[in-house]
Amino acid sequence: MRALLSTFSWQELRHHPWRSAAAVVAVMLGVALAFSVHLINASALSEFAGAVRSVNGQPDLTLRAVQGRLDETLFAQVASRPQVAAASPVLELESFALLDGGRRLPLRVMGIDALVAAPMAPALMPVPANGAGRFALFAPDTVFLNPAAQQALGGATAFRLQSGLSGRPVQVAGTVGAPGAPLAVMDIGALQDLFGLGGRLSRIDLRLRPGTDPAQFIRSLALPAGVTVAEPGDAAQRVSSLSRAYRVNLTVLALVALFTGAFLVFSVLSLSLAKRAQQFALLGVLGLTARERLRLVLAESLALGLAGSLAGIALGTALASLALRLLGGDLGGGYFSGVAPVLQWDAAAALAYAALGVLAALVGGWWPARAAGRLPLAQTLKGQGLPATGRRAGWIGLILIASGALLARTPPLLGIPLAAYVSVGLLLVGGIIALPWAVSLVYEAGHPLAARHLLALLAVERARRVRESAAVAVSGVVASLSLAVALTVMVASFRDSVAHWLDVVLPADLYVRTAASAGAGDSAYFTPDFVQAVARLDGVQRVGTLRASPLQLDPARPPVMLVARPIDDPARALPLVGAPLPVPPGQVAIYVSEAMVDLYGARPGTVFTRLSGSFRPDVQDGRSFDATFFVAGVWRDYARQFGAIALDRRDFERLTGDTRVNDLALWLAAGADVARLQEAIRGIAQQQSGAAGLIEFASVGQLRAASLRIFDRSFAVTYWLQAVAIAIGLFGVAASFSAQVLARRKEFGLLAHLGLTRRQILAVVAGEGAAWTAIGSIAGLALGLAVSLVLVHVVNPQSFHWTMDLAVPWLRLLALCTAVMAAGTATAWLAGRAAAGRDAVLAVKEDW
Repeated sequence: MRALLSTFSWQELRHHPWRSAAAVVAVMLGVALAFSVHLINASALSEFAGAVRSVNGQPDLTLRAVQGRLDETLFAQVASRPQVAAASPVLELESFALLDGGRRLPLRVMGIDALVAAPMAPALMPVPANGAGRFALFAPDTVFLNPAAQQALGGATAFRLQSGLSGRPVQVAGTVGAPGAPLAVMDIGALQDLFGLGGRLSRIDLRLRPGTDPAQFIRSLALPAGVTVAEPGDAAQRVSSLSRAYRVNLTVLALVALFTGAFLVFSVLSLSLAKRAQQFALLGVLGLTARERLRLVLAESLALGLAGSLAGIALGTALASLALRLLGGDLGGGYFSGVAPVLQWDAAAALAYAALGVLAALVGGWWPARAAGRLPLAQTLKGQGLPATGRRAGWIGLILIASGALLARTPPLLGIPLAAYVSVGLLLVGGIIALPWAVSLVYEAGHPLAARHLLALLAVERARRVRESAAVAVSGVVASLSLAVALTVMVASFRDSVAHWLDVVLPADLYVRTAASAGAGDSAYFTPDFVQAVARLDGVQRVGTLRASPLQLDPARPPVMLVARPIDDPARALPLVGAPLPVPPGQVAIYVSEAMVDLYGARPGTVFTRLSGSFRPDVQDGRSFDATFFVAGVWRDYARQFGAIALDRRDFERLTGDTRVNDLALWLAAGADVARLQEAIRGIAQQQSGAAGLIEFASVGQLRAASLRIFDRSFAVTYWLQAVAIAIGLFGVAASFSAQVLARRKEFGLLAHLGLTRRQILAVVAGEGAAWTAIGSIAGLALGLAVSLVLVHVVNPQSFHWTMDLAVPWLRLLALCTAVMAAGTATAWLAGRAAAGRDAVLAVKEDW
């Protein structure tokens, strides 16, 4: 018997390979997309984390300042402790290498003490070039480059490092083995002298003596406020946290194709069951039990899932390898733009994603398998069709939808909106299960309208009485369309919110900067004299300044950005969420981004003690003040996922004595010549520092266009995954309609005997296709809008810690639904042509 059943299944797969290929391709694409996304992100993350470990070394503990830099006197205090076996001071800067022709290369510069750094960070140890002196490691203005810097600099032996608006000349004396982005290493004292940072450190790495308890040692240090202690694992955790939300969301999005593929397997096996219903009934009469018929269909779905999963793993590996070679591991999020990883194949992940593919196929085949087990044998042998599903399915669907809506209100787990993802799945599955009930309601209401037209009456009456068949036909398109609608609404809402945000944060006419990134703010900056000279130029009505510096509030998280800018009117200067609060006397007003509320609990109307208790800035003129920071408002910040704090520029200068500026915003007089004004600003830079080429200008329009280009690039992968999901769904529509039409050859033959022409029969079929896809489009649109609410108001805030306003692009959604309806109608008509021919008339004579 088992051999007979195996032959039965094998013959079906062999004689109808296009049906099997449909399901295999669906599973393959889903597995391939999800597995390739995993490999790309895992390879990039591993490469990035490895570079961080090599550069940071492997100390037992690391001391850092919350904001600014450490006082060098702390190093002497800590290094003299008996529990400390070795202590290594480190000074880090993000700067630019100034090359011939005005080119600037972002370059990380690290100052180390070569006498003590070797045990903890051997990759940073300089290797002098041939001919370099014995003391090149300690020579002033001498750097050692890692492979990435050597390649980027083209073998240059001398260049300049940017400091403010001037360049400091340095000589290349050798190499270091540290991987990763371009890096230059030099003696710590030489780097302090080069940038005027005497007595300042970025971090202190400690190696403890064997047997020392790190926690007890930390308590014994009694460190001053503003100094944090981290363990080596914290650096790896920060790297992982940097892109975790992006990675998780992209992986879930890739699994959308697999989810849709499950419905295509469902449609293909329903087609197979409709075609072979009488064969299954005959097997039942011959002694095959209902459980054995169920297992037979599940075995077919298992075979389809295995084939699709194996092909998907191979295709996903190839896609990941190609993407890493062409894109360097950056899928649009910008987290690993400086990393060129090599593919790192993961066998465990391959097994997991293959198992997901098999599971999706089994889930897709479960319902047809149940239908095969519940066939009424005598009725089916007479060709009277498949049994209807129970009426409870509508209530089950509504219960699942309600459960999904309730689950959407659940908070995230470990910073990931797992409950929201389950909520989306419940909404989709519940909506599809409830589809027959919804079809019945619609067709009951539309039946009187079609009663006067024979062909319309035939189409509507049949669709009304076999609503389960209609639900099978459109389930794939409902799944794919609803997800496409949800993602379209989410992306449109995000883009619209970003555009409005840019209108608020870019109020000036012209922007001037010298640092291309916030990380280089300490080495590329404007002096107060430069700002005052620019403000005196003809055509400049007002000058706004911005100073950005990182705050390491939590060693396990990426830094928070402290933004100092003029905030005379918070409601106009910042995109606030709600109205600003009055500030109590004697306290300093700060305005936090939404991420600060979620990650650090900085709620409006409270004192942010975490900042008040640890803010000890890098004082440059000997003045320092204690301050109590009051959260006076929350603002939207789409540029910094892990938090930003804005405070008035005058408070920042009073607290820190830091008068440096990273960006200038210029409001121009009416009719001002922008080109002439730019030349005048370059002239000031040339006069004060001899470096007119280190200034960059951008208008509001240029900044808006560049920001939106970055946004579109970040969501490019999203658009491709949407297209794949829609393609799989339309393929499922074709398979489903073919199943319905092929199972109705006798019906078409009877209609032909009653006098209907072939054209009229095709019109009935096309009308049914239009009616079914119309219902599917309406259901997909409704489900998609429901899912979009979860994505916009739950998934995005829980993943990225920012909110957005819902924006529905109705014209785009209407075009999408119209295209799906047209494709469904055409597919039904084409399928009807094959089934409504001469064989249909002969099929009436078929009798078992």
